[in-house]
Amino acid sequence: MDAIPHRRLEAPDQSEGEVNYSPLRIEWQGRHLSNSAHDLLGRDADAFLHQSVSSPCLVPVAKAEGIWIEDADGRRYMDFHGNSVHHIGYGHPRLKQAISQQMDALPFAPRRFAAEVAVEMAEKLAEITPGDLSKCLMTTGGSDANEVALKVARAATGRFKTISFWDSFHGAGFGAASVGGEALFRSGAIGPLLAGCEHVPSFDAYRNPFGIDHRPEAPRDEEVGTIVANLIRQVLEKEGDVAAVIAEPMRAVPTVPPKGFWKQVRQACNDHGALLIFDEVPTGLGKTGRMFSCEHDDVVPDILVLGKALGGGMLPVAAAVCRPELDVAGGYAIGHYTHEKNPLLARAAVTTLAIIEDEELVPKAAELGDHAMQRLMDMYDRHPLIGDVRGRGLMLGLDLVLDRDSKEAARDAAERVLYACLDRGLSFKITMGSVLTLSPPLTITQAELDTALDIVDECLSEVA
Repeated sequence: MDAIPHRRLEAPDQSEGEVNYSPLRIEWQGRHLSNSAHDLLGRDADAFLHQSVSSPCLVPVAKAEGIWIEDADGRRYMDFHGNSVHHIGYGHPRLKQAISQQMDALPFAPRRFAAEVAVEMAEKLAEITPGDLSKCLMTTGGSDANEVALKVARAATGRFKTISFWDSFHGAGFGAASVGGEALFRSGAIGPLLAGCEHVPSFDAYRNPFGIDHRPEAPRDEEVGTIVANLIRQVLEKEGDVAAVIAEPMRAVPTVPPKGFWKQVRQACNDHGALLIFDEVPTGLGKTGRMFSCEHDDVVPDILVLGKALGGGMLPVAAAVCRPELDVAGGYAIGHYTHEKNPLLARAAVTTLAIIEDEELVPKAAELGDHAMQRLMDMYDRHPLIGDVRGRGLMLGLDLVLDRDSKEAARDAAERVLYACLDRGLSFKITMGSVLTLSPPLTITQAELDTALDIVDECLSEVA
């Protein structure tokens, strides 16, 4: 059989992490990896399809516990990334015990049977989510949960169009990538996406396209917010048949919404019969110092999507939680997943939520976040490499620039800071090419947080 012709695609901007084939990564690996680690990375690269920010990998991991990950050569790193799953830290003893007991009691339930623990999970989500959100569907990932939300919005409104933001992320599924706004997930390789997915600029005031010069010392974010809200209203008016606005209430970059922005958008949706979907997959469950990020803005969506940390850093659990009036498609299978009500996954979710509440991790995130923001602003005063500081709770970011006047992204410097921090035992993610995104577990102590921030401070001085 003749070989199937194929093509090699040019890579778009790496918006969701550091470049996994860069010279700096190769140099770092050359200094740190043992022969056995190199061999395992080679096997990984041979066995998996390559994709940006995934494979080829940085280093083999051997252990994850608390705030720490340990590589195959015994080096330990404070994990300030964790794919946003590790709110309660890795390997929480209470969660491990609960999952073990559930495996013995009821490891799986086919969909036609009701499992009490799955009902408990759904009832708990109705209790903790804002407003009258009270009916849910469970999935195994945030991307699928967002697609459930989109299906519900279409069914309830009889419309199919959406409005979302450029540079947003809602998952890697076909529908989720269509409403997402990052070229890394939607352009070049996969061809035409879903029809009717309209996009507007994000509420990122620091890097806005409107010529408004927002800076930490001279904020103009509310001006940007008003323009973007008015753009959303205009699209709703001109299209006339939009099913939903879907957005991250706070981007995990992080990007914090301007004051009053979401109230303007909520009103515009109400005025034009569109639903509001909040994707809280990375920001929910206490990360921002409130149980859900949208609570900072006193706005309740029609559908709230959560995931990642819901499984306690062990199992894949996500859900779309809706207003009861949206339960209109009972004759169709809009979320017909094999693990739709999996008791093992539900037990992980119920236990994780109990740990967050019992250990008071939400107010802890708020308190530690205030402390961290003060330290990061001090770094801003001392390091010209930092153009912007932003965050809520324990979702924090430093946007690095070549100079503060032009705001040109310091991509190379951001990568060099990352590898310098890895040398000192701190792992985090680079987002949008130049933002050092710091997102530790909510279980971290202030002493551990200060140690990590000391490392960042030292590495900024080294790289400058």
